[in-house]
Amino acid sequence: MRIGLVCGDGVPASGLLTIFRNVVGLGVGLQLLELPVSADLGYSWRPDKPAFFPYGPAEQEASALLEPARPAPPVLGDLDHAAAEWTSIRMSVAEGAALGPVERVRLHERIDRLAGRYQDYFSEWMRRNRVDWTIAVNMTLSDAVPVTKALHTAARDRRRENRAGGVLFWDHDLFGSCADHDEGVRRYPDRPNEFTPLPGTGPGVRWAVVSEALAEEAAGYPVAGRPRVVPNVLPRVPTGPLEPRIEEFLDGLGLDPRRPILLNPVRVFRFKGVELALEVLAAARSASADRGLPAPYLLVFGSLAEDASYSDEVLSTARRLGLLPDVRFLDGVPLCSVRDSTGSWRLDETDLLRAAAASGGGVVFTPNTEDVETVGLGPALAAVAGLPCASTHYAAFAPTYGRDFFVVPVDPRPAGTVRSGDELVAAMQANRAGEPRMAGMLRRNRQIVDRRFPAGPWAELLTELAEDTG
Repeated sequence: MRIGLVCGDGVPASGLLTIFRNVVGLGVGLQLLELPVSADLGYSWRPDKPAFFPYGPAEQEASALLEPARPAPPVLGDLDHAAAEWTSIRMSVAEGAALGPVERVRLHERIDRLAGRYQDYFSEWMRRNRVDWTIAVNMTLSDAVPVTKALHTAARDRRRENRAGGVLFWDHDLFGSCADHDEGVRRYPDRPNEFTPLPGTGPGVRWAVVSEALAEEAAGYPVAGRPRVVPNVLPRVPTGPLEPRIEEFLDGLGLDPRRPILLNPVRVFRFKGVELALEVLAAARSASADRGLPAPYLLVFGSLAEDASYSDEVLSTARRLGLLPDVRFLDGVPLCSVRDSTGSWRLDETDLLRAAAASGGGVVFTPNTEDVETVGLGPALAAVAGLPCASTHYAAFAPTYGRDFFVVPVDPRPAGTVRSGDELVAAMQANRAGEPRMAGMLRRNRQIVDRRFPAGPWAELLTELAEDTG
């Protein structure tokens, strides 16, 4: 079976893509999937990611796993006009309940005009790349309603032509649970409205979500059926000596091998709370000095290019705290470790977790908005690598991990981050020393994520999709 990927994030690297990599690895291991996967990462409809709109970064990742979609998606008119139109449609959909009758008719017309172009594009893309099933990630949200509508139409057209396959809508966020704001204005309606296509139960369309909470939210949507819950697939993190590529990468960043590495596995995006991770790093640095220990580094997965205004705030915080020598922004983490055009290594998530584990480090996960994360994988990544994790409180933590999962709590108030930094340093020190109590807590963390993120549901879903293609 050949699958394609359409991702609504509009960025070249994200946690969603890394989870997709894990799913593909599972499918290849089950001999269900062919490689490579043709992928459209949403650059042409996300002008709110100006560093990548509309064609993506100058150097796009292509590997044995993923290749950029061909042909290129349509861009209508000059870029300024296209950006303004996409933004206007998104904001109008978010405010749909307040629109008058004439405005509603006009908005439908604008959506249909763009949807027609993308329907032709997706139909040609599916044929050219022999795609059986397209996995559409976070495309139920209303960032690009014309694109979502085009995907639904392309799926129906396949069945009208008696072609197997279709579109699997795989959502990590939905309307009510994604309270993301843009300059104080909510980016999405609180619930679906007449402009937002929803995955139905008809031929050629499947719907999956990553948590029971999202399935419960979707059960209240005006659509027949309920999405299937398929938990995220976590990476396998090998143990043993580090390969030369990892050592070369660390050396290229100028990292002292005697110092522990903290990972902040998030994009540099406002609600991800990178500024709080820096506060924890500053506190951990002071706590390390008090204990006579080497100060940790912080490696932030995301790109400073994604959100320029927020990146300026993050860098300002790093300068204020004197942390610039201790922080590295990785400009997005590739799906597979690879050398870039300069010959330097860029490590994937698994290799970065191995590097942190070998250094006796940890994970810092500090969302600054309680109700945006619907799972929050930072603690899970720490668990599979056997690392302690410091985390802020967020609404999805307890439903995802339960009460027995060990984390160092992060209170974003100044006194709280000081305490968190000290407790994180103590946890890392105990882990390096092999103290039985810490070893037991981290072992329990691993058992919890093994239970709560099973690979079985994805294996079953991929098998069903393959059987559907004949």
